[in-house]
Amino acid sequence: MSISLVKGQKIDLTKGNAGLTKVTVGLGWDPVQTKGGLFGLKKQAANIDCDASVLMLNEQSKMTNDHHVVCFYNKQSPCQSVIHSGDNLTGEGDGDDEQIFIDLAKVPADVNKLLAVVNIYDCVNRKQDFGMIQSAYIRVMDGTKGTELVRFNLSENYAGKTALICGELYRHGGEWKFAAIGEGTHAVHINQLVAEHK
Repeated sequence: MSISLVKGQKIDLTKGNAGLTKVTVGLGWDPVQTKGGLFGLKKQAANIDCDASVLMLNEQSKMTNDHHVVCFYNKQSPCQSVIHSGDNLTGEGDGDDEQIFIDLAKVPADVNKLLAVVNIYDCVNRKQDFGMIQSAYIRVMDGTKGTELVRFNLSENYAGKTALICGELYRHGGEWKFAAIGEGTHAVHINQLVAEHK
């Protein structure tokens, strides 16, 4: 049974889930539909290309390797413990828009946190921000069984923000936990988020 978290909550993932080593982090969102046109029919908002990424960080929340950002242009970590599903350009359709597959057993010993973030591609030129996004969420699933373990709906108003720090998987006492963060930032590109963790 899936557990719904609110901002700031944490949950054990592996404790009590013996043998859980593979997880899938799913991120989803939809463009806000605006009313307009004849008879108030709904009009689709402009396509917004959100990009999900994972930053592999040490205990001090710093990157120890330049290749420890897994995103649309670097689809897997050097150790192959974190693999990106590929870029979704519109966010249309049901279910996860992008997924990241994680093998917890392969995560290097110097990586203590896997920070899941989403940013809007080319947000400055397109004049887009997360106020144009609705129904955003992050969830963690059992990578073998496909069952949802935890979900965090990002329901705050993120207008004006161009990146979201959604949540993180982190090591604690030999186990892996998940923390719901839900923090908006003004980073305009994944590389800006990476620079903040160097």
